[in-house]
Amino acid sequence: MEDSNESTIGHSATLLCGKSWTAYIGITIVALLLFFGLLPLAFNFNQMAAAGVLAVSALLVGYRVLLIRSYQLYYDDVGVWLSSGILPWSKGVAGVKWRDMDEASYVPNFLSWLCKSYTIRIGHRFTKSSEIVLTGMARGKDAVATLNGHHQELIRRGAIA
Repeated sequence: MEDSNESTIGHSATLLCGKSWTAYIGITIVALLLFFGLLPLAFNFNQMAAAGVLAVSALLVGYRVLLIRSYQLYYDDVGVWLSSGILPWSKGVAGVKWRDMDEASYVPNFLSWLCKSYTIRIGHRFTKSSEIVLTGMARGKDAVATLNGHHQELIRRGAIA
């Protein structure tokens, strides 16, 4: 495991996946519109307006890119967890304990196969509000296989009922 992930997910955790390149498509379009559409228009008014548009655009695009990069799906001895957020008040971890996990699944279609970017769902046995649903996850298909395999192994060993 990389040192940069240890502070976020712990020493005994196994990182499964993060967001795919397809998650950046939306913010790339927004960045193109802001920097190549709105910024030249702002220069028509004055340089101060252009400086403001540039600053706000850079902050917005930078924040969104860092936020997308912050998504980490991992598992440990207790369960499956999703860590996300970059600002101190928005950082958090949500998860499903192994004993409460129903199954992990992904949505197969041509586009997800082509881009290797999957929507995955880690279900909760008792409530839909506690499940984890993630779009645009790199190696999502492999993550689902790993989670289901580990879950079945825990059941076979009698570690969970």
